[in-house]
Amino acid sequence: MEITADLLLKAYTIGVFPMAESHDSPDLHWIDPENRGILPLKKVHIPRSLRKILRNPPYQILCDTVFEQVLDLCAQTTVRRPDTWINPLIKSLYLQLYERGFAHSVECWLDGKLIGGLYGVSLGGAFFGESMFSRHSNASKVALIHLAARLYKGGYKLLDTQFTTHHLSQFGTVDIGREDYKARLLKAIQVPAYFPMELSKNELEDFIELSRHNRPAIYSGD
Repeated sequence: MEITADLLLKAYTIGVFPMAESHDSPDLHWIDPENRGILPLKKVHIPRSLRKILRNPPYQILCDTVFEQVLDLCAQTTVRRPDTWINPLIKSLYLQLYERGFAHSVECWLDGKLIGGLYGVSLGGAFFGESMFSRHSNASKVALIHLAARLYKGGYKLLDTQFTTHHLSQFGTVDIGREDYKARLLKAIQVPAYFPMELSKNELEDFIELSRHNRPAIYSGD
């Protein structure tokens, strides 16, 4: 069966997403995890050290200006990440979703250089985080908080992180069961949310304040 952008969107509506075995594998596999990671937008935890960076940022945050470059950097192998699941077919499909307005990137810039970011898929009030990268300390963390703040502003109801990792757990991600996830997904994709390109300093500060008393039980650092 040929995998098209339309088929990919349909898969997201039923809670399934694609991954490749490796960055040079020609095939894709459909993933439907028994447990799904989500980041509740009203319960995001921002570590104290990161709050300071967000309030006095050395970075410039932009959205959707270099989506393809973000995709390429997420697919790039590094010493810490010797392989990725983003193959040429993944790149092609997500570029098509971006061109149709269903995918977005959050980009972290420093002195005119792209040094961190992430991308994901948007359907109604659900956002599916796909991958992130960082080439500078805290850059991907800053991008993630800016994503969450924008989704909160835009009326989204679900931020799907696919899996819960130690890195993501510090922000308050939790695992929920497959059926619970799909019930939430069904409701979220019917919500008429929008993806904000801009986020004011006051809106970011309000989101930081909202998060101040949220501390994930499974994360002990700050």
